Amino acid sequence: MDMEDRKENGRLVIRVSGRLDSATAPRFEERLMAAISGGEKRIAVNFESLEYISSAGLRVLLKAARELKTAGGGLALCCMRDYIREVFDLSGFVAIIPVVATEGEALNKIG
Repeated sequence: MDMEDRKENGRLVIRVSGRLDSATAPRFEERLMAAISGGEKRIAVNFESLEYISSAGLRVLLKAARELKTAGGGLALCCMRDYIREVFDLSGFVAIIPVVATEGEALNKIG
């Protein structure tokens, strides 16, 4: 898994590529939690190049969404491949975390 960060008008965008599984989720969690504890309140995660996500990856996203909600911020996910989006649909995560088609929509969701 690889991650790239950038700021977009005060919002953090993290692009994740490769596999987000039990082996890589701890590094993703560390990055997200460091951003949140560092004061980031609005985070968009771009999954355009994500190839696989396991329950470990979903757990990290749920934890980050809860932390951001408590901090008065928001998390949005975007640009998923159809089979990745299906994981979010089947798990019910789309009811908890906004999942949108484009990065622009994700940035609008988090304000």
